[in-house]
Amino acid sequence: MTIRASRLVSTCLMAVLALTTSARSQSETFDKPVTIYVAGTAGGGIDLLARALARHFGKHLPGTPSVVVQDMPGAGGIRAANFIAESAPRDGSAIGTFAGGPVIEPLIGARNPGYDMSKFTWIGTVSKDVGICLSYGTTPFKTIEDLRNKEMIVAGTGAGSDSDIYPLIMNELMKTKIKLITGYLGTKETIMAIENGEAHGRCSVVYSAIKMAKPDWVRDKKINIIMQFGLEKARDLPDVPLATEFVTNEADRQMLDLLSATTAIARPFMAPPGIPEGRARALRRAFDATMKDPAFLAEAQQLMLDVEPTSGEEAQKIVEKMYATPKPVVERVKKLLAGG
Repeated sequence: MTIRASRLVSTCLMAVLALTTSARSQSETFDKPVTIYVAGTAGGGIDLLARALARHFGKHLPGTPSVVVQDMPGAGGIRAANFIAESAPRDGSAIGTFAGGPVIEPLIGARNPGYDMSKFTWIGTVSKDVGICLSYGTTPFKTIEDLRNKEMIVAGTGAGSDSDIYPLIMNELMKTKIKLITGYLGTKETIMAIENGEAHGRCSVVYSAIKMAKPDWVRDKKINIIMQFGLEKARDLPDVPLATEFVTNEADRQMLDLLSATTAIARPFMAPPGIPEGRARALRRAFDATMKDPAFLAEAQQLMLDVEPTSGEEAQKIVEKMYATPKPVVERVKKLLAGG
């Protein structure tokens, strides 16, 4: 091949590469609004965080689209999860955010919710968190012994939510006397129930959600935090015992570890299964950038939220590992939750 021919081939290859790169860039450009669907109600912790993220996320996406938030409460988050799995557009324009319950429900729930969280496209998680069992400060419930000696009424948001799962687990493993009143739409409604005396407290609720939705509860010590559910303690709750401290055998510990795994990926954001690889990559990198954005971090600080993000790729691995939990452990949880 002559030098001239070689240069011509090289020029053609460069032109093809440039066109391919341009086409890929255009295909990854977000040319319509991105909607974050919140599995909760307005004013709850999940909703407040989603709105904070929405104010900064779009500027880190190709095309700088607007980002809007739509609340979709119901069935402890399962309604929104089913929407993301089955009906949401698969072009990167729809994202969901949930509490821990809907993530684990397909594994341990009595019903088949119709989705598999390990198949979702995980964009990233904002923090590492814990769930807490709390009582209002004016009630007589201060320690686990109080819960064993007297009936404590707790508010729940529906089957599959942490608020409905943990009372059953505590009654079985720790011999507490918790009575669950369920059916509240979201965190905001359970807070109102606790403040007006319909319920003594809630077991479990995400700690950061309470710090965001009711900062005075934590700041002014208006609540008693009886225990925390997680793989490790929250940094600012060093003296509050982990639930695993109240169980005595390995089988019980494995059960609590499975239920608490979602705390390692708290405040998750994910897109539907099967979105194009380029869109998934763009969403993940925009999320990573938002987690370092000074303006977002300032809002997170105002919400009393510790930002300890996990990348979408790492979160995907954690969820896949959760869904690979040995069957005997999963079956034991399912039987207990079914009343067996």
